Amino acid sequence: MLNRTQQTLQKIASAKVLCLGDLMLDRYIYGLATRLSPEAPVPIINVKRKTHMPGGLGNVVMNVKSLGGAPMAVGLAGRDAEAETLKLLLEKAVDPLSPPLIQDPDRPTTIKTRIIAGIQQVARFDEESQSPLSDQATARYQQAVLSRLDDVSAVVLSDYGKGVLSTRMCAWVLDQADKRGKPVVVDPKGSDYGRYRGADLVTPNRQELALAAGRDIARSPQEVLTEAGLELMKRHGLKNLLITRSEDGMTLLLNSGEVRHFPTKAKEVFDVSGAGDTVVAAMSCALAANLSLEAGAEIATLAAAIVVGKVGTATATAKEILDSLSQN
Repeated sequence: MLNRTQQTLQKIASAKVLCLGDLMLDRYIYGLATRLSPEAPVPIINVKRKTHMPGGLGNVVMNVKSLGGAPMAVGLAGRDAEAETLKLLLEKAVDPLSPPLIQDPDRPTTIKTRIIAGIQQVARFDEESQSPLSDQATARYQQAVLSRLDDVSAVVLSDYGKGVLSTRMCAWVLDQADKRGKPVVVDPKGSDYGRYRGADLVTPNRQELALAAGRDIARSPQEVLTEAGLELMKRHGLKNLLITRSEDGMTLLLNSGEVRHFPTKAKEVFDVSGAGDTVVAAMSCALAANLSLEAGAEIATLAAAIVVGKVGTATATAKEILDSLSQN
């Protein structure tokens, strides 16, 4: 498997991927909890350090880059200090924002702040708007997408339900990508997968699949999830589906009717936040490099195993993937 993975990663190198969707800033406050507050039954966190990193769409961009791909992105943020922080973080890493970050003064930059005590997340608070984009912001966003669509080999839609990927926007992007022969990978949100009709791959986790199916099946066996996934593919015109099942691995449903299972490679799980971003990044890189979905799923499984072993929104590099295989 080591030689096969090396060959896949070499083909992925410089694969051009356009990343679209909900950009956010992830804040982490790290500390130690040694006692309870006398004011309420909550721990007191003695803060040791604070970090910022790109989240949501930004984490997809970072994962594409860390795997060796060449990401481009169209991001949307507010006109605030957090947007400037995001600009610096992204430009320092890879300068993927061309044209520049689209800023909408009528909505805030989405921020997720996580409190980590030791290695355990104890709280999270969000600052966001879930309102649809204004007509003006939509036009600017679409213009930016068109300016980059011809320069890439695949597209990712990172849907966190923050307003960028409305039903209308999804349909428009999928139509424009289809006209140019660009495969589209979707990290979904919500219960209506009809908005992703025509997507080459949709990657729900178990909870997201259960929500879309309208059934309480998140902890059901693989066979039940597979049946529900096939129903969604048929109902909504989805070409392929990759169900991420945490400690149970991933299940790939192909439009040929074939079902492939990929066991997890994770040894330890500290934090699953951002693992879905890693999966869509790997799958989009594989499609951009004209590789099979099976090859992409192998890389996605290996990369996700590395990411969940880290605390915080994280990425997996090609070197880390190869090192993990060598050690095993």
